[in-house]
Amino acid sequence: MAKEWILNIAFNRWQFNRPRYVGRLSEAIRTCDPNSLEDWERYYLEKVPYRHVPSNWKMLGKDMKEHLREVGLRLYAKISEQLKAEVSAITEEDCIKYVREVVIQRTYAGYVREKETIYSQLEQRLGTSLYPAPDDWDRRYHVDFYIPVGERAIGIQIKPITYKQVPEAYNWHEWMKEAHNRFLQEQGGKVFIVFSVKEGNTKKILNEEALIQEIRQEIARLSA
Repeated sequence: MAKEWILNIAFNRWQFNRPRYVGRLSEAIRTCDPNSLEDWERYYLEKVPYRHVPSNWKMLGKDMKEHLREVGLRLYAKISEQLKAEVSAITEEDCIKYVREVVIQRTYAGYVREKETIYSQLEQRLGTSLYPAPDDWDRRYHVDFYIPVGERAIGIQIKPITYKQVPEAYNWHEWMKEAHNRFLQEQGGKVFIVFSVKEGNTKKILNEEALIQEIRQEIARLSA
């Protein structure tokens, strides 16, 4: 397993999986439509150099078994020379700093990006501006942003959550209930906890339509 992990990293890092080294594999295997491993191997060794490689491929015309061996030797050279030297250069302090960076800095940066993404989506859907909550509001009311409506305000708290954690939303509401009730009494508007969920490579608002409707209703109530 350890060997596979190292080989995979090196194979991809130095792009030995690119068409210039091995041909257009996805295209080739679909063209071949093999019924067995043997069918695919035969097709690859006989047809790929002529149908699924860039026109300037230097290995064109070579025996494919020998060509794959050469690619393997290049991969070994990268691992035994460059990768080995890089691993040897890593110090104990490098590892300590890296762990801290991932746990503290990168986690925080990701959290901030997620809040900013949801913040932008809310502004766009609501057609109104959201403002960062003052520090004392953050501590007293547990709100990240607010929407001013006349002399009153609506609070917004953004929390990341996955689909598997959706039942935990109730716990968040209960935990913040006292602070959010205090906000309602002192600032006049409700606080809405906005949960973000991952969809593909983007972050979206959980139950977006229902939530947007509830916030709009609260804006209308405070505006009346």
